[in-house]
Amino acid sequence: MAGHSKFANIRHRKEKNDSAKGRIFTRLGRELAMAVKHGGGGDPVSNTRLRDAIAKAKAENMPNDTIERSVKKAAGDMDQVNFDAVTYEGYGPSGVAVIVKVLTDNRHRAAANVRNAFTKGGGSMGTQGCVSFMFNEVGQIMVETDCGMDEEELMLLTADAGADDFIVQEGGYEILTAPEGFSVVREALEQAKIPMVSAEVTMLPQTYTKLSTPEELRGMNKMLDLLDDEDDVQDVYHNWESED
Repeated sequence: MAGHSKFANIRHRKEKNDSAKGRIFTRLGRELAMAVKHGGGGDPVSNTRLRDAIAKAKAENMPNDTIERSVKKAAGDMDQVNFDAVTYEGYGPSGVAVIVKVLTDNRHRAAANVRNAFTKGGGSMGTQGCVSFMFNEVGQIMVETDCGMDEEELMLLTADAGADDFIVQEGGYEILTAPEGFSVVREALEQAKIPMVSAEVTMLPQTYTKLSTPEELRGMNKMLDLLDDEDDVQDVYHNWESED
């Protein structure tokens, strides 16, 4: 969730223990269910939102049979998919901007738990829109260097599909798209059999904030850990520039 070391952070996330993976899969299951309900049913051929959710789940190493069960369950009883999508915004230590996206069946519980994480981390929850203007919503696809295609070919492939930017990083490539063009670029990579480390529409900060004291670092990490422990929390975005 932190800083510029995108590939290192993705690997760290995927190496989490079984209980942490269980939480990730719970969140992905909710996202799949919402995609079925609001994207047009349980057929990924006709449901673009579901195709994107499935691709994200696969990138997180969610087993195929678990994905299929989640989709079938949601498609079979869409009236039972009653999660509300809520976004909270606020500040971490030293004014770090934080956005928390939630899918919950209990708004009061979710709000209380998110507020508690902000407070215990030395931050504060703010009003709607207080920090979101500091982020850009973009499609982001991460591909490792040894993906089976050389850099120039990959750049041309993604550009032809409509990607806005192609950034060379240590360990791989970051491909950025407009949110509405994300699916087309992702599917072009899929058809070319290019493995993706991650593929999602995300919020990228326009500027970053550094933390300098041990107290600030402890507080920020505590906040992120508490949010990570919440099943209701789907995604956390922030502009903390960490070394790791």
